Amino acid sequence: MFDWSVIEQNSHLLLMGLWITIKYTVITSALGLAIGLIVALMQLTSARVTVLVGRLFVEFFRNIPLLVWLLWAYYALPIFMGINISKESAGILALSLYGAAYFAEIFRAGIQSIDPGQSDAAVALGMSYRQKLTRIILPQALRRMIPPLAGQMIIQLKNTTLLSVITVPDLLYQADYIASFTYRPLETYTAVAVIFLIVLVPLTYIARRLEDKGPR
Repeated sequence: MFDWSVIEQNSHLLLMGLWITIKYTVITSALGLAIGLIVALMQLTSARVTVLVGRLFVEFFRNIPLLVWLLWAYYALPIFMGINISKESAGILALSLYGAAYFAEIFRAGIQSIDPGQSDAAVALGMSYRQKLTRIILPQALRRMIPPLAGQMIIQLKNTTLLSVITVPDLLYQADYIASFTYRPLETYTAVAVIFLIVLVPLTYIARRLEDKGPR
């Protein structure tokens, strides 16, 4: 029989873990968006070397499981680079770069979906490459990219559960800790599932609404 008093007594730990999970989601999503935009623009230049570097970045991080990259960043990177890296920094680095690869493809596809005539018109008006991007291309592309970007951020939130592997005290780590001394894993992990549902169902609904209202 379920004993929900275990959850009530340790709710502060779960709330702390939820806060850390959300914090890492926001930080890594912001960094991932910034890096992803740069990588996407690299793939859209006329310089073949720059395009190749951008594509290699995307393929590298998309084809290596996040858990492998997370463990490598925490355990192997200090050995190869000769530097000490905290578990927090390793988690942010791994999640940001992994997310950036997916954000980059969303940005690239969104920019390429804009009619080339828009770019030609901007050039005819004498706009620089930066002005063309910021005033003509990106504002139009952003409307099309919002739904997939929102969906990727939801995935980013779920990916943070892997941070518990390197002992970052996120929601899943706190659940493991509670289960270890209460011997009530069923109640604990059920509570975690409920928390994720409470957080993600509204976000998923918003993402679907954005997709429905997006341009056809």
